[in-house]
Amino acid sequence: MQPEINNKITPERLAGLFEKNQALLSIHDTAALTEIRNKAFAFFMKLGFPDTSMESWRLTDLKESFERGYDYQLQPMKDVDFQKVFRCNIPHLDTAVIGQLNGWFVSKDVPLMTLGNGIIMGSLAEARKIYPQLIEKYYGTIADDSADGFTALNTAFAQDGVFIYVPDNVKSPKPVQLINVIHHGESLFLQSRNLIVVGASAKLSLVHCDDSYNHQASFSNIVTEVHLGDHGMLDHYKLQNLNNSSTLISSVYFRLETAANLESHYISLNGSMLRNNIRLLFNGPHGNANIYGIYLMDRKQHADNQVFVDHAYPDCTSNEMFKGILDEHARAVFNGHVLVRRNSTRTDARQTNKNILLTDTARVNSKPFLEIYNDDVKCSHGSTTGQLDAESMFYLRQRGIGEETARMLLMFAFADEIVSKIAIPQLRQRIEDMVKKRLQGELQICEQCVLHCSTPEHLKDINIDLLKI
Repeated sequence: MQPEINNKITPERLAGLFEKNQALLSIHDTAALTEIRNKAFAFFMKLGFPDTSMESWRLTDLKESFERGYDYQLQPMKDVDFQKVFRCNIPHLDTAVIGQLNGWFVSKDVPLMTLGNGIIMGSLAEARKIYPQLIEKYYGTIADDSADGFTALNTAFAQDGVFIYVPDNVKSPKPVQLINVIHHGESLFLQSRNLIVVGASAKLSLVHCDDSYNHQASFSNIVTEVHLGDHGMLDHYKLQNLNNSSTLISSVYFRLETAANLESHYISLNGSMLRNNIRLLFNGPHGNANIYGIYLMDRKQHADNQVFVDHAYPDCTSNEMFKGILDEHARAVFNGHVLVRRNSTRTDARQTNKNILLTDTARVNSKPFLEIYNDDVKCSHGSTTGQLDAESMFYLRQRGIGEETARMLLMFAFADEIVSKIAIPQLRQRIEDMVKKRLQGELQICEQCVLHCSTPEHLKDINIDLLKI
């Protein structure tokens, strides 16, 4: 079947697409999953696409993204060279690589692997066929179709994605790297769905990369559900490096059971329009979540991070720290909302958002917000936006460092507070390199830059105290 071609994406066109291809969309569904899909479509038709009249979308306008025409692929591409498309550009990073191309799972071996320790990973569509009861137990149980039009649209239209299951008491022997690639000759409107289940006392490291290989426009709507069982642990990395014609709506829903632990890192380096909807629910006591983010935007790029943490049980801790550097006419939004419910005593919740504006035309809107319904808590929030610190600049210039190089050092030190928290050494070094190159590209001083990629010993040659900057 040839891809269904739409011009501008509208609810009316999507309704026609859904009705015409309903059998194809639900070909691998059980009766229960088909019911979830149909209810989600009804929610989408009621909610529609969000617009700037809604408070949570007031500062992110998708009008320009929707003005483009997009193709809609209802079937995967054939004869994909896995080694060529999903090559890893992180040296010495030993991971289990699984790939998505234009919203579809692509395999170099089999569509779904079951390892000897019980780990399952591969195509979500294939998992629906082979493990229907397991999928039904978790799928759609925390992603809220009734409250978000994009999530409802994804539930209605998603055909494939990635499924990862780590059973109780199992630790993944190596990190899993999910590489999501957009590569096509036409502009695509994409829906993909991921389901990650980490069992009780299980552990997983997941590196999720969103990349585009050409300059073709695309609109991606990705929903990921993550379930962490009692005492489960997840080290999660979301890397976004798309072209300047791409729009990405990424919605990640985390549910943490008793004493579960989450470390989540969002690294946004490129993309015309990036929106991260991060929703976290503590579904048991003694849970812990650290959510970190760094966004480097220039030209007319736009990054929007919406973080909602629901402290529904007592004795849980959460920490959010997001930092941004904006150049030229870039825009950024940070909206952090922490809800502490009435019975959630001894909650410890912190929010921090810091931004550097390199030009008078860059803009940031920051709104950290606490909603607290009991007194036995430790909660704080803060936001700062400004230019590079004058005292730190003076300190560097006194040591013979040129103005542009000093600016580069200050920006890297600012970003490195987030990057240094990456627990995988090879990944941390690669992200450091990407951040340096991103900053070099903005300031165009590569030939005199002291931040030599992959050779941090050069920093030690300069007689400065990095703690002072």
